[in-house]
Amino acid sequence: MTGEDQTHTLHLRRLAWAGVEVRLGDIRLLIDPLEHAEPLAPVLGAPRRPLPPVDTAPGTHALITHLHPDHYDHELLARLAVSGTVGCHAPIAPTLKEAGIDAIPQELERPRRVGPLTVTPVTSLDWRGGDADQVAWVVAGAGRRIIHCGDTMWHGNWWQIARDHGPFDVAFLPVNGVIARFEGYEANVPVTMTPEQAIEAAAVLGATSACAIHYGLFHNPPTYVEQPDIEQRFRQAAEARGITAVLVDDGEVVPVPSARA
Repeated sequence: MTGEDQTHTLHLRRLAWAGVEVRLGDIRLLIDPLEHAEPLAPVLGAPRRPLPPVDTAPGTHALITHLHPDHYDHELLARLAVSGTVGCHAPIAPTLKEAGIDAIPQELERPRRVGPLTVTPVTSLDWRGGDADQVAWVVAGAGRRIIHCGDTMWHGNWWQIARDHGPFDVAFLPVNGVIARFEGYEANVPVTMTPEQAIEAAAVLGATSACAIHYGLFHNPPTYVEQPDIEQRFRQAAEARGITAVLVDDGEVVPVPSARA
């Protein structure tokens, strides 16, 4: 890390749904920010609480993990792109371009600087298979490292990510283990990680803390059915693995654990 990287402290905040804010110095980076729930209603139903507005002041940048509308809020990103940048995995950049957003494309494992932060897309797994591109984002700065895992399923690339990028201070992990019955998908298999799977991923990644995301906002039987007792199960699984479970509301600070010795 450069001297500039060490000048400031990394600050983290959970936003609505899967959204996360990373701040270092004057740079503010949003991952999968969500402000508009209306396009989601036909499948996910109405949100259980209003989504707070997202600040897109100058100096704000964004990354998206994939193009599902609960992670890709087009109206919000178009507004943000006026004074900041939007980063994405290279295969979805043409789709964003057609939609009027000039995103910065990145290939897997190719890092890019966003001010004092380094952002790198790594492998993720979408429940719809190869035609639904999805990545996780590794973000590093000020000697700290986090990973944002979008709404991935369990997959076998955790170990390679850990070897290449770990250990992590905080892993942001989807936990709602949703059963989805739409778009021709009818299997009774969770299409995102369950609370227990999320903690196992955190353990493999060498994460000190695991922050639960992607739960508690949408539940719309029979098309979108969230797991029961998510927070209790998440805490119990984390305790068994010796990982700090972080469960915070929208807009709340996510503690960055003390630096490893």
